[in-house]
Amino acid sequence: MGLRHKKASAGGGHSTSGISPNSTNGTSGTSPDISENRPSWRRDPLEYNLDRSWDINAAPTTRVFNLTSSEIQAAPDGVLRPLFVINGQFPGPLIRVNQGDRVLVNVTNQLSNGTSMHWHGFYQNGTNWMDGTVGITQCAIPPGESFLYDFTVKQFGTYWYHSHFSSQYTDGLVGPFIVHSPEESKIQEMYDYDQVVLLQDYYHDLSAALLPGYLSSGNENAEPLPDNGLIQGTNFFNCSSYDSDSGYACDQNSTRAIFNVAQGKRYRFRLINTGAFGEFQVSIDNHTIQVIEADSTLVHPVTVNRLPIHVAQRYSILFHANQTTTNYWFRARMNDYCFSDQNPVLDTDVRALITYTNSTSDPAPTESVDWTYALDTACEDLAPSSLIPYDPLPAPQVDITYPIEISFQIGDFALDKAYINSTTWVPPAIPTLNQAVAGLQVNNANFTTSGVSTAFDSSQLVIDVPTYKVIDVLINSLDEGAHPFHLHGHQFWIMASGAHGAFNWNSYPTLNMTNPMRRDTITVDAFGWALIRFKADNPGLWALHCHISWHMEAGLLMQFQTRNDIMRGWAVPSDVLALCHVK
Repeated sequence: MGLRHKKASAGGGHSTSGISPNSTNGTSGTSPDISENRPSWRRDPLEYNLDRSWDINAAPTTRVFNLTSSEIQAAPDGVLRPLFVINGQFPGPLIRVNQGDRVLVNVTNQLSNGTSMHWHGFYQNGTNWMDGTVGITQCAIPPGESFLYDFTVKQFGTYWYHSHFSSQYTDGLVGPFIVHSPEESKIQEMYDYDQVVLLQDYYHDLSAALLPGYLSSGNENAEPLPDNGLIQGTNFFNCSSYDSDSGYACDQNSTRAIFNVAQGKRYRFRLINTGAFGEFQVSIDNHTIQVIEADSTLVHPVTVNRLPIHVAQRYSILFHANQTTTNYWFRARMNDYCFSDQNPVLDTDVRALITYTNSTSDPAPTESVDWTYALDTACEDLAPSSLIPYDPLPAPQVDITYPIEISFQIGDFALDKAYINSTTWVPPAIPTLNQAVAGLQVNNANFTTSGVSTAFDSSQLVIDVPTYKVIDVLINSLDEGAHPFHLHGHQFWIMASGAHGAFNWNSYPTLNMTNPMRRDTITVDAFGWALIRFKADNPGLWALHCHISWHMEAGLLMQFQTRNDIMRGWAVPSDVLALCHVK
């Protein structure tokens, strides 16, 4: 039932670049002795250092990437387990492009089950069938097959990509996707180095092995709890946490991530929570941080000591390496206050090393000091009111408001399923996009009814917005846990939110319309609510769902069908349709 309060006790022209590590300048990155000894399946963390010589003003070009998903045995934290990898390594490779580039990504599936790839946060305007959402915009890519994703990037900022098939991304199919733009020049003077940082909760078992117990009769939605957390795909784990007969093979040979910094330099860390369940609270001992980006929206700098980042969210933070030249902890504390129980092997204090001296030594406790500012005991985002977009964009007047309720309910056979209103989502065999386009082509009136659609089966809650409208969605949580809700294909304005109670409809005329925060993932707290607004101007079928892996599998997803007037002229590409017919 969500994160719950714990019970007491390149250049112009045509480019065909594959994915390869980027060169770096300066000293930011992982120390050489760690890099040289890394196993072949562990991705070189230097790849996540963004070369500042990248030409953000380059003319739009075509960039080609190849991603192959496969399964290996690996031990990112010392515990050996089956791990899903991309191009033989974990985490996934960096994809880096410019706004306006055409991106071709050939995804080859060498797994035993189907897969897909979703480009998290991208609008996919005009290419809805490239969104990568199994059951909505495509069928899964079958084992042994390949599929070419082809789309043009129309925005810029910090994004990521991941499998959108079942809970599969939980097992390793994640990677960063960075888009540059000439508009970045106005903030680039604020920092000397640019670094991608992946955060994720981590399990020692495949998600497919954990799912049956989670979805079983009588479980009452007790989510599987992480066993560890990773930074840049690595962390230390204490093997003695497991008994000798635990069944886990563990070697005390793993390490924490290391970030080298140079005295006096300024650093941008692009934080991405690629996890399945856990919220992190990020801080750097002895260093204040400034938030300058949230979900790809640049914001005026906000100084904080700790930053909460929920599943699927992204933040860019700045810090100045102006302390004594020694080592300090970078902390990503997992907020277990939001869990319903405790995992005895989980150390929630997930850490990496900030080193001024290219050293792997742990910081001295007297020199690296955590902030006395208390850890958050709620599962909430950084207050939207504190985030002011750098580029003002007034919110338009609303045309239609749709209240929705999210809950978990125990039904037949004592199964505890997730609901939006009265619908629990089950992926259909034929994607809803395919169904809608076919229906519109034959002028089936069921596919053009404004409001809750009657064209799909009972496991699909689809709100149909046939022509351009401005939509408000009031998300009311009737659940005791927090939920990070993500809207595909759009950014939304956060018009209002509350940690408890109900939205005051009398406040509608006084909402901030001038420059409210815009993002694509918002945390709705336990028994809380959020009012989000978006322009329903992007044609297609777009998911709105909780990004906690377990909750999507329990059914916490709905869709918007928008701009039928444009979709009526569509033909789903033959290669997309063919995915549903591969034997």
